[in-house]
Amino acid sequence: MAEKLGVYICGGCDIGANLDVDALAEFAANGKHSSYVAVAKSNPVLCSPEGKAMIEADIAENDLDGVVCCACSPRAKWDVFKFGEKVQVERVSLREQCVWSYQEDPQFPGQMEVIAKDYTNMGIIKLFNSRIPEPELPDPYKTILVVGGGYTGLNAALNAASVGYSVILVEQDDKLGGKAATMYKSYPLGAPFGDRAEKIDIAGVISQVESNDKIQVITGATVEALAGAPAQYKATIAGTEYEIGAVVMATGFVPGKTEFLAPLGYGSIKNVVTSAEFEAMAANGGIKTADGRTPSSVAFIVDTTLLMEGVSYDPCGEACEEELPCDESSTEEDECETFHYPDKESAKHLAYSSELTSLVALKHANYVRELAPNATAYVIYDHMMVPGINEKYYQAAQDDPGIMLTKGTVTGVSEAGSSVVIKAENTLLGADIELAADMVVVPTAIVPTTAANPTMNFVYRQGPAFPDLELFDGFADSNYICFPYETRRTGVYAAGCVRQPMGLGLAAEDAAGAALKAIQCIESANRGMSVHPRSGDLSFPEFNFMRCTQCKRCTEECPFGALDDDEKGTPLPNPTRCRRCGTCMGACPERVISFSNYGVSQIGQAIKEVKVPDTLEEGGPRIIVLACENDATPALDMAAMRGKSWSPYVRFLPVRCLGSVNAIWVADAMSKGIDGVMMLGCKYGDDYQCHFVKGSELCNRRKENIAESLGRLGVEPERVEQYEVSIDMYDQVPAMIDEFVENITTNFGPNPFKGY
Repeated sequence: MAEKLGVYICGGCDIGANLDVDALAEFAANGKHSSYVAVAKSNPVLCSPEGKAMIEADIAENDLDGVVCCACSPRAKWDVFKFGEKVQVERVSLREQCVWSYQEDPQFPGQMEVIAKDYTNMGIIKLFNSRIPEPELPDPYKTILVVGGGYTGLNAALNAASVGYSVILVEQDDKLGGKAATMYKSYPLGAPFGDRAEKIDIAGVISQVESNDKIQVITGATVEALAGAPAQYKATIAGTEYEIGAVVMATGFVPGKTEFLAPLGYGSIKNVVTSAEFEAMAANGGIKTADGRTPSSVAFIVDTTLLMEGVSYDPCGEACEEELPCDESSTEEDECETFHYPDKESAKHLAYSSELTSLVALKHANYVRELAPNATAYVIYDHMMVPGINEKYYQAAQDDPGIMLTKGTVTGVSEAGSSVVIKAENTLLGADIELAADMVVVPTAIVPTTAANPTMNFVYRQGPAFPDLELFDGFADSNYICFPYETRRTGVYAAGCVRQPMGLGLAAEDAAGAALKAIQCIESANRGMSVHPRSGDLSFPEFNFMRCTQCKRCTEECPFGALDDDEKGTPLPNPTRCRRCGTCMGACPERVISFSNYGVSQIGQAIKEVKVPDTLEEGGPRIIVLACENDATPALDMAAMRGKSWSPYVRFLPVRCLGSVNAIWVADAMSKGIDGVMMLGCKYGDDYQCHFVKGSELCNRRKENIAESLGRLGVEPERVEQYEVSIDMYDQVPAMIDEFVENITTNFGPNPFKGY
């Protein structure tokens, strides 16, 4: 515990103009926590050199082990308010959450001072109940395992080796190169970006890898098992165990099953081929129709509309949506008009398209111009995606008289003699068209290897595969918006097409990024620190196993598989797997789990510091807002900075993730007489934005149990609500808060436990 505290009140940024900072310092010095407040002072500008020097002098003179800075948001000046490894710091946001966002209520004026005193007491008690983490410091293995010997994996290995790390490169085929070695050419990877295509020196990259004494190459093998934790992994490859620090997974993709291309004529029309088959033709010396002719016209379909409309997986079952004609194998008894995909996996990977589909079609159109100069290439696209500098590649195709491009939604593909006829609507000209070509090329679906294969074969309690991949269409990257390369298994970083569809240029960049993340993981684990998203966090879950009932909730709910079980079924922590979200702490019904500087008791004590009037008539309601530090708290800060305000009756407590919210906090709030609890967290579901992937969703599930408990106590479950907030909703959050407060006061009135 921090037992000798200094409390410092800043007068800058409008705080001193709206609050009596000297009186607030005196309140801290002589209030209910005076026994462990050794120093309490105000300062005109606490972040100034003079203000920081004052704090440092007090630390030295009074041997302070904790500093409460009542000033701006902890998201601001974070680099200023640091005072060494032995002094803990608690930030109290008087600027954003009090002065800048204060909304006066004529019925109960003068609430700003009440708010400031509550937050000051909350900050003091939080710091008093906090300890400096003492992390485990493993002796890390520093070898990086790269899985996949294609273009991405080769570049990842070279990147890691270039900064001195030993690398083991594993490729399941008997030779390196992957799909890049089978390609004829690439679209341009460098200037000039309008060129038709570019030869790939894959042999040169392979040579660099094979001649690098830092890289050990193992071909014809897979990862049979990956046990342990980051910095201390044991990987079994070809029967041999290797000591591994972190992993770059660059296993790429497999082509989608061709059955699902039936609506575009594949399988029934001989001159309809996939883009993968067309690439192989070019690499093998030419473009030929099924009867061996050089085509005079080739059409490329960059459109997945037909493919995405079919949703059934069983033959003419009840789930049909009757939008497409059945394939030719349908019987007369099949009255349904929907094409049925052969399995769930095939249909699932039609739900997206990518820039790669567009760029490959443009590249293949240029193949036609090169290998069949007298032929015309047609590109029919529903969406043409050529971001960034690749726009020049599209413009070059537009300028080529032998390439015709048109927007259009393909409505059918049929055979007419030796030609293939494409019907399309919504074209650039507005009219429906029919286009005859000697050959039609349809997209090859990119199915990441992780979609149907465990790939890494983890020796984890939660199983050998990455969990919940249906959230990501099978791709291993679990949060590419916020944390590229990150997977649901700490220490394993995805790169290339196993992460998301991409061409060789982006794959090379991905290889560098993932290699750097693997290095960061090893070096952070060496210092006992979290990697992401709480980079540098030294805390980790601590367990009071004497109270553990082996209920398994923590091990099952951890989004990252950080907990295994021992032989008795007791949680077995793996600190370097942990991302410090606190989901396990929120899951535990026995309050077995906590962190040294973030615990169930600590937050519960902070809630109890809120001064609650005995009746609504004496000072209004009180609402606790548990705000996720990742999206909700920044949104609140941004709202305050833009002059937004909200009810003076709310008190904010930042939490690492809503997944860490323990039901006891709600019980503490209700027993205290708090009138409502509002939980602000990241979006969850299909469009999830939770930095810890599952935290908001898990909190929502637990809320049902909380509602049942409140109902048994005679407290309305509606007093506790969860709201989804993204960081860009700063202009909407104040209204959410005010509406919640209004709903509580108008429809429910005071908490029945108020005054006890």
